[in-house]
Amino acid sequence: MASREFEALLANLKSDLVSPDDSLEVARDKLNAVHGHPVAVGTRVEWTHYRGIRCAWVDTPTSRDARTILLLCHGGAYIAAGGDGYLFYAEMLSRTCGTRVLLVDYRLAPDHRHPAALEDIADAYQGLIESGVSPGCVGFIGDSCGGALALTALVELRQRGAALPALAVTLGGWFDLEATGESAANPIARDPFILPELIRARGRDYVGPDGDPSDPRVSPLHAELHDLPPLLLQVGQVDITRDDAVRLASRAGRAGVDVTLEIYPEMIHGFQGLANAGIPEANAALSRVSDFVGLRLS
Repeated sequence: MASREFEALLANLKSDLVSPDDSLEVARDKLNAVHGHPVAVGTRVEWTHYRGIRCAWVDTPTSRDARTILLLCHGGAYIAAGGDGYLFYAEMLSRTCGTRVLLVDYRLAPDHRHPAALEDIADAYQGLIESGVSPGCVGFIGDSCGGALALTALVELRQRGAALPALAVTLGGWFDLEATGESAANPIARDPFILPELIRARGRDYVGPDGDPSDPRVSPLHAELHDLPPLLLQVGQVDITRDDAVRLASRAGRAGVDVTLEIYPEMIHGFQGLANAGIPEANAALSRVSDFVGLRLS
């Protein structure tokens, strides 16, 4: 049974947060409106560049002296929020996991279509390693579309012959831009934050009119997953991407990857981001992320 705090928040969410009729502009405005929260006093943000990619170092008093790093591939449906809009999310991860966070401000669609975002993340990571950071100190983490970017960036780095980070965590990852999973076709409840039509529309913005949403470089459900580092895939039971996570976990396991799948009862898309609102399930999920990261980053 969901917590009272979660039920109260759900009851107060607007019913029009997402709509199948949303244009690109409307969808972007809605996403920008729910991101961009200010960071707390005591949180340090330092903008820099790796291989020319704009990035932000984010740390909190609990992570200031940490050697370990989470590289954040942010969400925002490929079109919105950007690095500045996700500083609060990086702060939340830094505080919860006790790591520094490197937030990659990758180029957004549709002005910059695939493979711009993927290449920005891979290039920023390689620039970080070139600066002297050990891959064993770095983990990837991504929420929503950022979960897909985290995994496709791993595959890209493997193809480049680069040393891979120590782990990757996805939070409601968009692993299938065609939204073909059973949980998308027959959702158990309406999710206020996501619709199959939104994934398909924003996926089209990302790949372009002539792009292929089933391309393994955009939909990691179809990628070759061998030789990837340990994965933690978290998803809510109500989230329409749930079965995509189940399918990807199965394929990763068959490829020999150490993969952990966690499905949170009654939770919606992106519920982990509600930790700042005091939602117990969100805090519990991020505590599991912290444990996963703490065991694997050196």
